[in-house]
Amino acid sequence: MCLFSKYWTRLIKAFVYALRGLLYVIRTQHNFHIHILAAMVVVVAGLVFDLSTGEWIILVITIFIVLSAEVFNTAIERLVDLVSPDYNKLAGLVKDIAAGAVLLTAIMAVIVGVIIFLPKILALF
Repeated sequence: MCLFSKYWTRLIKAFVYALRGLLYVIRTQHNFHIHILAAMVVVVAGLVFDLSTGEWIILVITIFIVLSAEVFNTAIERLVDLVSPDYNKLAGLVKDIAAGAVLLTAIMAVIVGVIIFLPKILALF
């Protein structure tokens, strides 16, 4: 019974730590706020256009990929700041590369949105 209790204690602690990290990103990252706002607009549009289950699945996956990329980017930026507190050209490049990954996911999200929503918008005319 003790092992079972230790397992659940560790599991709960892991969730608490993950939630703490996510809350940090939510509190401090302006770009994360922009992504959340965009996701809310997409969800409302999805409700308005009565998306199929498949379209919803694609949108949800896309939204969470973009949000996850922003979280990873923030983690990479903080790690770079920790190991290289002074200006360093290579450290700046690492941050730029991580930001580039976020940009790629955001571009993907726009493309997915166009593929799903453009035909529905054009059908209104």
